[in-house]
Amino acid sequence: MLTDYHLHLRSDAHEASAREHFTEANAQRYRSAASERGIEELGVSEHIYRFAQALSIWQHPFWASYAHDDLDAYCSFVREHTDLRLGIEADFLAGREEQTANVLQARAFDYVVGSVHFTSDGALDMDEFGVWGPGRSPEQIWRRYFQTLGEAARSGLFDVLAHPDLVKYWGSARPLPEGDLRRYYELAIDGIAESGIAVEVSTAGLRKPVKEIYPAPAFLAMCLEAGAPVALSSDAHSPEDVGAGYERALELLDELGVRELCVFERRQRTLAPIGAQQATERG
Repeated sequence: MLTDYHLHLRSDAHEASAREHFTEANAQRYRSAASERGIEELGVSEHIYRFAQALSIWQHPFWASYAHDDLDAYCSFVREHTDLRLGIEADFLAGREEQTANVLQARAFDYVVGSVHFTSDGALDMDEFGVWGPGRSPEQIWRRYFQTLGEAARSGLFDVLAHPDLVKYWGSARPLPEGDLRRYYELAIDGIAESGIAVEVSTAGLRKPVKEIYPAPAFLAMCLEAGAPVALSSDAHSPEDVGAGYERALELLDELGVRELCVFERRQRTLAPIGAQQATERG
């Protein structure tokens, strides 16, 4: 069994519409790409900020510029017109846990992917509203990020912790803290251990400036030692990226002794053996 639970049917473009992307034909393009790459279990998890209902959680200018789709129409489309698992990628926003829970619990998702794109200081992976600026040291940014990641895990809102060292997104284009980075990873580990949340191994980082899998091997090893199971995903925004980089991800998982992946249905988690050989045979 191979999975890809973190993918987006619609592009990131502002002008992209639900009408042109939430179609059976587009969903089939993703399903066909997954089948070619030996991925059996496929789920869609659109960004929560693309939906008007998200403004009951947060009215940040970035969210307000995107929040046009109807969340219930999205859920109905996935359930009634595709064979994909129904997910959502929801940002963790400290202090807005109740508002987030209200939106999530009102819908019958198969799983919720929790991500930290913003800390209280700003955005981590985009220049607009960016956290990277004068007066903010990389040590402060990394510390705040991993503290927030631990809070996200501990919140109980999510089934999967997405791209769990996103703070490295820019690679060498942003300054790194000096020394052993495990001192930052440790800030998130208690929350991961206490919650039992699944940790995403995401190949998306291979397509970003950092050119690395999320999370770093040392961080993943710490998560595994804390008892976290693994969810494997590509964070694809186009069919071409479904399962992209899985060869490297599977090598990493094998090196760390991971033999099972998370499978979700109606927010219930089971574990299934990794089907790495099947992916090799198909592609």
